[in-house]
Amino acid sequence: MIEIRNTSGNVIWTSEAKTVRAAVEEAVAAKADLSGADLSGADLSGADLSRANLSRANLSGSDLSGADLSRANLTWSDLTGAYLTGAYLSRANLTWSDLTGADLTGAKINADDQAALLSALGIRVKS
Repeated sequence: MIEIRNTSGNVIWTSEAKTVRAAVEEAVAAKADLSGADLSGADLSGADLSRANLSRANLSGSDLSGADLSRANLTWSDLTGAYLTGAYLSRANLTWSDLTGADLTGAKINADDQAALLSALGIRVKS
């Protein structure tokens, strides 16, 4: 059994899945609220996390390479040192997320989302 806990240590999802990735995908498919989830260091590569509520989640050091995070709510999330190589970030809400040291090589975003992503990276662009 896999338990997904929030950053306070409380169980927010329980699954019979064999991997953390499968448990998280199951929770997302069930539209579970994963805000504040502690998924630090988790292997979520290739996971379908589209439309997931991961606000205030700890995803530091996690492997999200190739993951579908389109339309996911990642506001205030800790993505420090996360691997987002080739991840789909179309319309993901990264407002106030910490992407320090994150690898975004080959990440896929819409042109409309570029300003929000640059802002999340601490880059200000004057128009």
